[in-house]
Amino acid sequence: GGREANQVSDDYRYQDGNYEGYAPNDGYYRGGDEPAHEEDAQSDVTEGHDEDDEVYEGEYQGIPHPDDIKEKQKKRPPAVADEYRDRADLMAERMEDEEQLAHQYENIIEECGHGRFQWTLFFVLGLALMADGVEVFVVGFVLPSAEKDMCLSSSNKGMLGLIVYLGMMVGAVMLGGLADKLGRKKCLIISLAINAAFAFLSSFVQGYGFFLFCRLISGLGIGGSLPIVFAYFSEFLSREKRGEHLSWLCMFWMIGGIFASAMAWSIIPHYGWGFSMGTKYHFHSWRVFVLVCSLPCIASLVALKFMPESPRFLLEIGKHDEAWMILKQVHDTNMRAKGEPERVFTVSYIKTPKQVDEFIEIQSSTGTWYQRWLVRITTTFKQVWDNVLYCLTAQYRMNTLMLAVVWFTMALSYYGLIVWFPDMIRYLQEEAYESRVKIFDEEEVSHFTFNFTLENQIHRNGEYRNDKFIGMKFKEVRFEDSLFEECYFEDVTSSETFFENCTIISTVFYNTDLYEHIFINCRLINSTFLKEKEGCHLDFEEENDFLIYLVSFLGSLSVLPGNIISALLMDKIGRIKMIGGSMLISAVCCFFLFFGNSESAMIGWQCLFCGASIAAWNALDVITVELYPTDKRATAFGILNGLCKFGAILGNSIFASFVGITKVVPILLASSALVGGGLLALRLPETREQVLM
Repeated sequence: GGREANQVSDDYRYQDGNYEGYAPNDGYYRGGDEPAHEEDAQSDVTEGHDEDDEVYEGEYQGIPHPDDIKEKQKKRPPAVADEYRDRADLMAERMEDEEQLAHQYENIIEECGHGRFQWTLFFVLGLALMADGVEVFVVGFVLPSAEKDMCLSSSNKGMLGLIVYLGMMVGAVMLGGLADKLGRKKCLIISLAINAAFAFLSSFVQGYGFFLFCRLISGLGIGGSLPIVFAYFSEFLSREKRGEHLSWLCMFWMIGGIFASAMAWSIIPHYGWGFSMGTKYHFHSWRVFVLVCSLPCIASLVALKFMPESPRFLLEIGKHDEAWMILKQVHDTNMRAKGEPERVFTVSYIKTPKQVDEFIEIQSSTGTWYQRWLVRITTTFKQVWDNVLYCLTAQYRMNTLMLAVVWFTMALSYYGLIVWFPDMIRYLQEEAYESRVKIFDEEEVSHFTFNFTLENQIHRNGEYRNDKFIGMKFKEVRFEDSLFEECYFEDVTSSETFFENCTIISTVFYNTDLYEHIFINCRLINSTFLKEKEGCHLDFEEENDFLIYLVSFLGSLSVLPGNIISALLMDKIGRIKMIGGSMLISAVCCFFLFFGNSESAMIGWQCLFCGASIAAWNALDVITVELYPTDKRATAFGILNGLCKFGAILGNSIFASFVGITKVVPILLASSALVGGGLLALRLPETREQVLM
């Protein structure tokens, strides 16, 4: 009897002041259950209209007549209020409602079809994903220029490389969790706005500390967008289309890498593309590159304003009418594009889960504005934390832990090698450069003017008397055990230049960057330093940088075949086989790196590794979306993606430390991580046949 009484209160109930309508026990609409309404009792507000203002047959007709409601209520026993029911009973009822909603929503999405609306959203969200791909490459491309422009030490360079991943890690967890409470569209707009604003600002700031802060906050924004993009797009896709089209969406990450490489290649070497304001403010070409790289994020932010919220999320929080209107918009957009505008959206009622969460609000008369905001923020973050803990409950614990290991091992090996490849190529280039060094022994030069560049030279036991070094450049030059007597240095710039065990007598240094630290164990007698150059100077264009841009470009382009194959086969062979197979093939590719003793060989193996591993990334994105329910989906994706970025930080740090020392440790570490993660992935449940819960 209590169960029947509980059912009565759910048949006609108001939530947030909005009437939900009548629902039979199975949660589906029954056209014959409602008595005929009088014409004057129908709602003009919620009637569906076509262009000729005609009511569709089977259209959602709004609120039933009040007399019908009273008549039915008389026939029902009194209801038991939700506040007097056990929370476990409410949660059980909600779980039952969610299961009914999942199957009904799948049928609704199939009725809406796959067409213009989904493709429009595909490109809008693709730009957001492209911004993530760009962000990964930006710091690596600007670092050679920024280190000279900002006088960065080795430790500062390392911190700049890792700070973006740190921001992404925090943003993925925080904003992914908020997306399950505040909405996909709202949180994605917040994420993109944060990234666009601080990426734009970072191109103008001059100080290293402020630049580091801007890149950190920018990373926080772009890290938060990744879990939201996949959760958002998946909720507009039917079961048959989900795996394939989420894989196609992943291609935009590749496009972001190609875009960043092409822009770096075409902008950064043009040092003159900038301006200066006095002697303190310089806007060089690498800053123009940072500015250009914020464009995909800005474009996605603008386009997203015209897209609706996820109807699946709205149904989850009880906003039935709003979700119904969006689904009708999706249906009508696709039908018009197919040339069938007369097709009617036949859905009248959609099951909404019982709302269990209570939001505490301080009334205007009892609290100040900051108290109300504090309560809102505290309550929201408590709900996010509850969602995080929910992912570790008995129902999801094993899946979460296994996915965490797979995400971490994949990130450790992939991001570690992605950094290791360019560093190894630079190391091979430096070895070749050093092998071409010119050595001058016991040369004696007097009354000579040097006004040209000296590069890659070693001068030992030389004597320089009454010589002038004017308007010249030293690049990779070492003077050892040499004598400089009554010489004159003016307007000299240097890079990796040192004086060791030299004796410098009665010599003047005017407007040079030959600072004290480059004179190692030298004797300076009656020598004068006047008007030293301030700051750092980008006076040398590195020819090797072109090769680094080319390597990144080819590495991004090499994932195209893997993207196409994974998209076409994702729904045919399944997510699990795709992850396991891709990771094991990538592990085999790692062993071939032992034979990479030249630049061309390293580039080839990098392309092969990237192409083999991309299928695992795509399948991981798909299965993570499908394993969790709607109200936990973005939270779980954010946690796992945050762990992925933590793996990237470790991979970057560990792999980079072995450059020039040994190849054995990075290769064995990457391959063993891929094998372990790939084998564990085979124990995950297959999700290609299940509906989104």
